Amino acid sequence: MLKDIRAVADETLVLAPEDQDAEHANTNWFGAPLHERIGMTADEVVAVFEEIASTLREQVAGSGYQGTATFYVWHDLDAGQLRCSAGTRKPSDLVFPVAYQVTEDLRAIVVEFLEDRAPGSIQWGALEPVPYPETEPSVMAVWAFDLTPFGR
Repeated sequence: MLKDIRAVADETLVLAPEDQDAEHANTNWFGAPLHERIGMTADEVVAVFEEIASTLREQVAGSGYQGTATFYVWHDLDAGQLRCSAGTRKPSDLVFPVAYQVTEDLRAIVVEFLEDRAPGSIQWGALEPVPYPETEPSVMAVWAFDLTPFGR
């Protein structure tokens, strides 16, 4: 999985504020079987994402792009995957189908993924009744990294 994450830096970064649907090409998702996740540490996964973020910032600087650019990482609990993407939105304007909170704690997101013993599913014993009316949904943590050269 670490090799797959590193490969993100080799892909062409699409920054198109006028056509943000085109930026979906920047989205990557990573899953790993239990035995592989057990063999990884959160620190090494975090280091790879931070390395990619720095590389992408250099690519943005070299491209001459002058607008807002953000690289971000989250754990898609429903799919059981770590996901990352980049685009021309500010961290506060990212598009997700659920509520999210930008965090500086990438490690917590990675740990949540690595410790998920039933990725993409709910274990039978973990099923809980849904209260009516439904309570506020939980907020998804998203780590965001500013790709704008020299910061905003």
